[in-house]
Amino acid sequence: MAVLPNPVRALIRALGWLLVRLGLLSSARAQQITALAWPRMVTGLARMSKATADVAMVGTALGPAAIAGVGYGVPFWTMTFMIGGGIAGGTISLVSQRYGAERHEQIGTAITVSAALALVATLPLVVLFWTFPEPLIRLIGTGDAAIRYGTDYLQIASLAIPFSALNLIASRSLIGADDAWTPMVVRAGGAVLNVAINAVLIFLFDLGVVGAALGTVVGSILSLGLFVWGLGTGRLPLLGPLPIRLRWTAPLWSTTDASHLLRVSTPLVLRKMAQNGGQFPMLAIVGLFGPEVVAAYVIALRVRALMNTPGWGFGLASSSLVGQALGREDDQLAELYAREAFRFTVAAFAAVAVAVFLTATPIVHLFVDTPEALGVTVPILRAACVSVLLWGVISGGMGPLRASGDTQWPFYGQILGLLVGALPAAYLGATTALGTWGLYMSLVLETGLPAAVIYYRYASGEWRRIGRAHRSATIGV
Repeated sequence: MAVLPNPVRALIRALGWLLVRLGLLSSARAQQITALAWPRMVTGLARMSKATADVAMVGTALGPAAIAGVGYGVPFWTMTFMIGGGIAGGTISLVSQRYGAERHEQIGTAITVSAALALVATLPLVVLFWTFPEPLIRLIGTGDAAIRYGTDYLQIASLAIPFSALNLIASRSLIGADDAWTPMVVRAGGAVLNVAINAVLIFLFDLGVVGAALGTVVGSILSLGLFVWGLGTGRLPLLGPLPIRLRWTAPLWSTTDASHLLRVSTPLVLRKMAQNGGQFPMLAIVGLFGPEVVAAYVIALRVRALMNTPGWGFGLASSSLVGQALGREDDQLAELYAREAFRFTVAAFAAVAVAVFLTATPIVHLFVDTPEALGVTVPILRAACVSVLLWGVISGGMGPLRASGDTQWPFYGQILGLLVGALPAAYLGATTALGTWGLYMSLVLETGLPAAVIYYRYASGEWRRIGRAHRSATIGV
């Protein structure tokens, strides 16, 4: 863990320095944004590398059918991040504003209420996915072998869902209190351990996709154990004291907090369900192209998820800094953080997208090596690179909207991108002479339309008014 963060931090600092030189960022805010953003990027990179390693390892051990099977199972499992991530978006709003207003005694209540809501929302998914994995996979899957692999993966991986959701709550709480380092060490360290466990289970014990799923469960439990230890005691070994602590003498439940979290988090959950849940009908449509295209599409999505590295860091850094400024009732500072984090985010996404576009062929070689597979996968990945440019606008605009509680418009944009853009374009490609061009268009429209809606809302400045309206509920006055 001591080696990996340094190149990421150096690259972000270099980009920040360039933007400062161009007059797009102030030096002080560039340093603050960088300090919060880069550890979260390392965390996301490690965790998505883990997911990508799952695909590569099961593909090496079992072939393309296993890759497709994991691809069919992942959209169900990632409901963790739809629900847990949505609730955690409300958590960072509560924690950051209370931290900025120095209402530290109320932060623990926000965390415990968030955790309770996350458990209530995710435990039914465990029951559903454990009990009916095969019928669910068959809803979107094609090919007997791929369906069998997807069923095995989903059933075991479902056990990790509540643990992963609680990890998100703990991580966002610490980031909202200006501590991105601790979540990085805990979650990225868990991801590295996860990859090692997967390698042993897949290759040494020959457990295939079941081994990949078991590794996810073990890694999630270990990470949560560390978070509970740290938040419960106020410190972690080697890492030292944490900025916030759960005090069991404080109220563990607040109806006001629950109501605020539901109001802010529900649109975030629905947005994530539209974003990730849209993979179900999308994979069903992509299945019409044939197994080779499904495997190529899954690979492109995995790489695109890795390309979202800047979004993991800058979006949460923006939410934390904007939220703290709103908690201090400094709307002008909140606007400055929002504007400069937006510029930083878009610039970082552009750099990543260009780099991957130019190196698409060697990247695809990590997954497949036949000329036919390369010919299908490389163009899809390059279309995903174009969509990532627009993803930068989404991530840049989401930070202040999430911090202020203005979370409805991103949901509207996501629905528009899915129902008006991505799904129709992919279906036309599968059923007309448009062919794979329809798939390329779907990737671009999937992010382009939400980007337009979110940028419009962000640029309107309406989020500042909503932030003022939510302030009394958020900081508990």
